[in-house]
Amino acid sequence: IMTPKSLLRHKLVVSDAAEFTGGASFHRVLRDLAETRPGISLPLAKDRDIERVILCSGKVYYDLFDEREKRGLKNVQILRIEQLYPFPSDALLKELTRFPNARVIWCQEEPRNMGAWSFVDPQIEWILTKLKADQTRPQYAGRQATASTATGLGSRHAEEMSAFLQTALAG
Repeated sequence: IMTPKSLLRHKLVVSDAAEFTGGASFHRVLRDLAETRPGISLPLAKDRDIERVILCSGKVYYDLFDEREKRGLKNVQILRIEQLYPFPSDALLKELTRFPNARVIWCQEEPRNMGAWSFVDPQIEWILTKLKADQTRPQYAGRQATASTATGLGSRHAEEMSAFLQTALAG
């Protein structure tokens, strides 16, 4: 198992044995757990009433999920992109079609000049063009560009995390 320590005992990071056997398969884009596991969170608004769709990959999903729960937001959908290359354009296009009134945000914990942003930005832009969306590019929510991968100060790390979660969830 390769995971950050924070996810080893997280209540949402569990799988049934059936998810690893039989007809189970890898999903390149994962729907929000609020949809796939009813009862674990607040029910989300209807697709047409979703105002923000946050795209992310990895651990930051659980930070976003927990913060959305804490704030009681029902109009925010969080989709996980589990395969970055080749980019799952068709699968993501299919998912985003469900949310005609939503703003699309890419969220990552890494600084802007690291992580997946520079790769996914043009991919998502292409999808938004195909959808004929009012929005032409995804909004970025993450740490600002920096020369180092980490701040080195716990308090600064928490400030930065709070700031990008706010940007992702509320603008």
